[in-house]
Amino acid sequence: MKLAELAHRLGAEIVGDGETEIIGIASIKDAGAGQLTFIADQKYAPLAETTQAAVIIVEPEFPAIGTATLRIKNPYLAFARALEFFYQPPQYPIAIHEKAAIHSSAKIGTGAHIGAFAVIDEEVEIGENAVILSHAVIYRGAKIGANFFAHSHAVVREFCVLGDNVTLQNGAVIGADGFGFARDAKGWHKIPQSGNVVVGRDVEVQANACIDRATLGETRIDDGVKIDNLTQVGHGSVIGERSLLCAQVGLAGSTTLGKDVILAGQVGAGAHCTIGDGVIATGQSGIKNDIPAGQTITGYYAIESKLWLRSLALFYKLPEIVRELRNARK
Repeated sequence: MKLAELAHRLGAEIVGDGETEIIGIASIKDAGAGQLTFIADQKYAPLAETTQAAVIIVEPEFPAIGTATLRIKNPYLAFARALEFFYQPPQYPIAIHEKAAIHSSAKIGTGAHIGAFAVIDEEVEIGENAVILSHAVIYRGAKIGANFFAHSHAVVREFCVLGDNVTLQNGAVIGADGFGFARDAKGWHKIPQSGNVVVGRDVEVQANACIDRATLGETRIDDGVKIDNLTQVGHGSVIGERSLLCAQVGLAGSTTLGKDVILAGQVGAGAHCTIGDGVIATGQSGIKNDIPAGQTITGYYAIESKLWLRSLALFYKLPEIVRELRNARK
């Protein structure tokens, strides 16, 4: 693809020769002749002087360099879009494998690919253009929209509802029982988890993440949410539109997230917390209280990030402060 065509597709400004042929994409450290790369984090900016790439996607204000550039406001998004032009994921033919187990009452839209040993139970409804790979399991009464993609060993439990364009990576589980037990003299008595999970449109749940069904009512994942590997969403929780949960996030039951929330890796939230729109929690933060909209929080238990950083700086000075106090008392 010519650089000029790529720039046109991305809506980027070219600085360099538009006739340059682009044959692929690579990281800035590994890119070679004919390849496109990008800089979205300024810590990699010095590599712009040494990379062998043919062109670099950068922000409009990036300094002039010898290598050709595509200048655009969001280089990372532009990189993601460019990658779609050069990488095509596997395509699956319209076919239902003879070893798939599909109940006679299930309704599956046109254009489906269903792999060997996939299981689709009774009263299931799935929209058109589904791809359900080997060993995926759809329990009784699940209702799923169009363009569903279930990788191997993904599971949708009974009576869960999924919108259009939902992707489940390997081992994702939608609608497992919530962790509900009541104690008596003999031990723990299991509370039936009679609710379900409702997932909106354009949602992706990645490998081995679990979204538990509600005890009563529903656990809800709104449109555009992205959930990373090994994430736990407790029963009765609500995740607002376009929120992002990174790896190993854990939400206790009845946690409510607003829209556009970002929880970085290993963030944990206690039960019944409400986290407002646009909140960002940095890695390993622990949330025990409600968080107002728009805050960036850090720490355990999490507080506003700038306050946490000031407190952390003081923490390292505590031995010196204590020593000075003792001297002052003397």
